Amino acid sequence: MYRHILIATDGSDFSEQAVNHGIALAKAVNAKVTGVTVSTPFHIFSTEAGMATDTLEAYSARMGEVAAQRLAQVKDAAAAADVSCDIVHAQHEHPYQAIIDTATNRGCDLIVLASHGRRGISAIVLGSEAAKVLTHSTIPVLVYRGPRAKLSPYFAAS
Repeated sequence: MYRHILIATDGSDFSEQAVNHGIALAKAVNAKVTGVTVSTPFHIFSTEAGMATDTLEAYSARMGEVAAQRLAQVKDAAAAADVSCDIVHAQHEHPYQAIIDTATNRGCDLIVLASHGRRGISAIVLGSEAAKVLTHSTIPVLVYRGPRAKLSPYFAAS
C-alpha cells in the first residue's frame, strides 16, 4: 500500500489531528513518514528601511523556531508510535507547491494534511492550501477533516 507518507503541518489543532491520523496510518501499513512545514519567504513592503518591522535575520530566526516547534510535534508523535520519521522545513511563496515538491523529491506516495473546513466566501477569499494540493498534486492526497462537533440532522442518532 503506502510506503512513505508526507504529513504537512501548520501547527494548528487541525494539523495536530492530521499528524496523529497520518502517523497511525503509517504505523498500520508499516510506512515511514516525512513531516513538512512551510514558511513564506521574507518580504519588505516598504522602501524605507525604518518602516520595516522585522529584519531578514529576525524573521528567519523566528520562522526557524516556529518550524522547529511544529516539526518536533511530528517527530515526537512518530517516535511514540515507533514510526520512522524525517522532517523538512521548506520556504516557498506558495505553501501548497512546497508540500507537493517535498513529496515528489522525497519519493512519497501519499500526502496527509488537514483542512480547516472553511466554506463559502471565506474559502474563496482566503483560499485553501488543502484544495490547492488536491488540485495540483499527482500524488494521492488524504485530507483530514477531523471529527465533527455536531452531526447533521440527517445523520443524528434517534
